[in-house]
Amino acid sequence: MTSFAAPASDEVSVSFVIPVWHDRDCLGALLPRLEAFAPHAEIIVVTAGSDTLGDLPVRNVRVQFTSVPEANRGLQMNQGASLARGEVLVFQHADTEFTKEHFDSLNAAMRDRSVVGGAFYRKFDERHPRLMWLESFARWRTRHGGTLYGDQSIFVRRDVFERLGGFAPIRLMEDVQFTPRLRRAGKLALLDPPLRSSARHHQRRGAWRRSIQNGLLLLLYKAGVSPETLHRWYYGDSHALHGFGADAGRSEESSAG
Repeated sequence: MTSFAAPASDEVSVSFVIPVWHDRDCLGALLPRLEAFAPHAEIIVVTAGSDTLGDLPVRNVRVQFTSVPEANRGLQMNQGASLARGEVLVFQHADTEFTKEHFDSLNAAMRDRSVVGGAFYRKFDERHPRLMWLESFARWRTRHGGTLYGDQSIFVRRDVFERLGGFAPIRLMEDVQFTPRLRRAGKLALLDPPLRSSARHHQRRGAWRRSIQNGLLLLLYKAGVSPETLHRWYYGDSHALHGFGADAGRSEESSAG
């Protein structure tokens, strides 16, 4: 059991839930930052299968590690949430930045008891320059009913999350499936400063190719193709990602969301 200090009187009680799959380097950079500017927050890292993370550069006693049998982000986040004691759950990707400014913005928003949850806007970075115009469009879609993607650091009050039944335990599209339920639950806060995620998936496969693939993925899901089938089509027989990273670019195709 990790220690969980009470937050200051002007802070809400926050639990960060971080699902990981071969994210050792990203996690090693993220954890010290969270520990520095959110000293009272609970931090829960959820690994999967054989991914033990090795020896992380930082292993603070406040960080709780747990695991599930297979890499399945919906399942991992539900596992982390089941152990959380904070009033507000923040589902944080290891390769998405989260700074003191983001934490302060979250804290201010959640002091309003009418707010049930929300997400941050996205900041596109290190992408193909011809895709940058999508950042403004993605902001508009976020404000007007679009999907709240995992790399927007979705946050929700713990009691609301439990009432909604958590995420669907699926490898892909857990955020797409969760968003309509969260939007119906009550008032959302859509926050600045925008979040920046790693562009590693775009750089590896090419920005345009990745964007087209992700847009097609969303359309097929909305047409009724199962997440497991989409996972096989998208990743083939490779198990290198097991469904992780698929939404690192899906935010850009939020017109399909």
